[in-house]
Amino acid sequence: MSVFNRLSDIVNANLNSILEQAEDPEKAVRLITQEMQDTLVEIRSASARHLADRRQLTKQLQDIQDESNNWERKAELAIDKGRDDLAKAALREKGFVDDAETRVQGDLIHIETAIDKLRIDTDSLEDKLRQAKARQKALIVRGQTAQSRMKVKRQLNDVSFDDAVERFDLYERKLDEMEGEVEAFDLGNISLSAEIENLATDQQLDAQLAALKQRLAPPQNSPSQV
Repeated sequence: MSVFNRLSDIVNANLNSILEQAEDPEKAVRLITQEMQDTLVEIRSASARHLADRRQLTKQLQDIQDESNNWERKAELAIDKGRDDLAKAALREKGFVDDAETRVQGDLIHIETAIDKLRIDTDSLEDKLRQAKARQKALIVRGQTAQSRMKVKRQLNDVSFDDAVERFDLYERKLDEMEGEVEAFDLGNISLSAEIENLATDQQLDAQLAALKQRLAPPQNSPSQV
């Protein structure tokens, strides 16, 4: 396949369609980007050759035009000298040179057309390459995420994983029961020091209660007022 045909296929390709039909989209887009990069290298080499050919043909065309003008001047000189035979010979040579000029101009037109087409197609290919690279990064991220999620899903659906979780819950319940028993034991075994402190607290509360009752009691009438 020629470089031009391959370039046309890549430029006209629908990347989304290629990726959707591929069994491994990440691998497919890597192959596409590699193909594009290889093609760009070949296209740039071809462009360099065409540019060199254009420079050579342009110089050749200039030399031919100079030669044509030279034969025309010789024909004019021969006419001035009354040598029509020499003038005809000079014009004949000029005709040969003009034919060569026409051929070179045609070659230049083909070269210019090829260069313009390469420039347009290269721009399109570079745009496709940017799209492919951006899609490649997204596919890599999606692939890594999918693999991580699949690993988690497999763990969650694993029977041994469920058994381990159940055993963990059972052990946690046993710890709760043991802590409850400890708290209950502490509630039923108050130390002597704590009991004495409670008595002192009750005595203070009794004194405060008596003082409050005395302050709230209505005043009694004295005997002189009876």
